[in-house]
Amino acid sequence: MNEPIAIPPPLEKLGTGIPGLDLITEGGLPKDRTTLVAGSAGSAKTVLASQFLAAGIQKANEPRVFVTFEEPPADIRRNLLGLA
Repeated sequence: MNEPIAIPPPLEKLGTGIPGLDLITEGGLPKDRTTLVAGSAGSAKTVLASQFLAAGIQKANEPRVFVTFEEPPADIRRNLLGLA
């Protein structure tokens, strides 16, 4: 006797505020989960993180955290000013 297969509920997503990213991720990033952004030098990780931070602060008035081991704070601030 075969039991019916339980279908898990859809993964709840949180929009990033970046229209193109929300489109390709089908609604945003998984809600209440940690997302690691990884890639080689020059793959636009900092640009993505900066856009995510700016969108959350400007559009949703949400706190956001940016962690980096590579770039000094002055460089990060200069990158973020370009999104204002």
